[in-house]
Amino acid sequence: MINGTNLLERGWPEGPLIGTVLKVVRAFEAAGIDEAEIIDVLDDVLQHPAKYTDAEHAAHPVAEALLQLRKQKAAEAARPPVRDEPMDAPIWGEELIDPQAIQQLQDAMRLPVTVAGALMPDAHVGYGIPIGGVVALDNAVAPYMVGVDIACRMMMSLYPTDRVGMFDNEPKRDALRRMMREETRFGIGAKFGPYDRREHNVLDDPDWNATRQLKHLKDKAHAQLGTSGTGNHFVDAGILEVSEAGAAALGVPAGTYLAFMTHSGSRGMGATIANHFSKLAKQQSHLPKGLDRLAYLSLDSEAGQEYWVSMNLAGKYASACHHTIHKALSKRLGEKPLAQVENHHNFAWKETWNDREVVVHRKGATPAHEGVLGIIPGSQGHASYIVRGKGNAASIHSASHGAGRLMSRTQAINTIPKAERNRWLAERGVELLAGGMDEAPQAYKNIEEVLALQADLVEPIATFHPRLVLMAADGKSEG
Repeated sequence: MINGTNLLERGWPEGPLIGTVLKVVRAFEAAGIDEAEIIDVLDDVLQHPAKYTDAEHAAHPVAEALLQLRKQKAAEAARPPVRDEPMDAPIWGEELIDPQAIQQLQDAMRLPVTVAGALMPDAHVGYGIPIGGVVALDNAVAPYMVGVDIACRMMMSLYPTDRVGMFDNEPKRDALRRMMREETRFGIGAKFGPYDRREHNVLDDPDWNATRQLKHLKDKAHAQLGTSGTGNHFVDAGILEVSEAGAAALGVPAGTYLAFMTHSGSRGMGATIANHFSKLAKQQSHLPKGLDRLAYLSLDSEAGQEYWVSMNLAGKYASACHHTIHKALSKRLGEKPLAQVENHHNFAWKETWNDREVVVHRKGATPAHEGVLGIIPGSQGHASYIVRGKGNAASIHSASHGAGRLMSRTQAINTIPKAERNRWLAERGVELLAGGMDEAPQAYKNIEEVLALQADLVEPIATFHPRLVLMAADGKSEG
């Protein structure tokens, strides 16, 4: 039986093309063609693919994929792996940013496919490009520029003003605590059991059948639907102050509202996709040592298209996780939300920028096109903000995705006393239901200062004050 090993031995290039060849092989076998004849056809396709570009020929998909691969490799061979000098990229709040994070952006600005870049004031060191980095590529997508937690995102739902009093009534406050704890799960590997799994129409999306990997991931994704991650992921309950400008944008009167705010991404599904395609990108980009985490995939390649489909499905899935949590909280509360705001901040979008189509990667950055609403959260104890974008082209229509870290997780754990964190939160009326020392508010930049540094990018229109904060305890799974 013809398999991948046979094909590699006969000179077929390693990679996704092998899967395309095997599909055609199985079609030939189903048609009753014997193995020797199939091998003869495949050998001829490998040597003369242009003979098989007629769409009527059964080997057409293989020939087209092979020609495209050779065209891509020829283009890559003719293009230097990196520029000698980085392109210029504007930086917001440079005085708050670690020089190593700035260097990471400059490295990305040396790629031959880079069109533009920018750095937000919450930026800190990440993998590939910094968290808070924005990079626009020409017809290419870079998995590490999207991030390991694909489609990490924010969502907020607000409820009637008379619900604000729940925080001052102990039985009602306790009801809020219980619904927050019971309607999601936190931590690495967190999932629902076989009898209480959540349901959402994202599970009916046809793209689950687009690749073998996505088919394999669907059951895991179903088990984790409606769960949250570890680290800085959270479910908060608090008070939202809506300004006059916010009232018009949100469609509610100016005033004070109860609100739930959540932060999480595409869970184990997204991490698996990111790791798989990051390895493929490294194999195909051939970048110099030290820059391999900037590896990218051409969107004309099979791998690039598979990643694009997978990333977008992860985005829909991450949104479904948030909607599932908010729907459950609303049901427990007995209220329909008056308004909702949501946005991704680890994703890549095809956008028109300066009259050309580019692929905009926002790794820890919020879309800020003119009039577009987004959420920029603070820490466990700082305020968070609903913002309206100003459409600044210099930032590639982007803003920060939060306050940004002042210190690493290890530094926070080793240097911030737990008693000091607890006192800090208590003074501000914040009750921490669970959360590790790595997420102590003292580990973060001042959100007001960060917002002031990007006044030309976004306008705050509503302010969220946390009252109950639920995160993974010390980065470990809670179920």
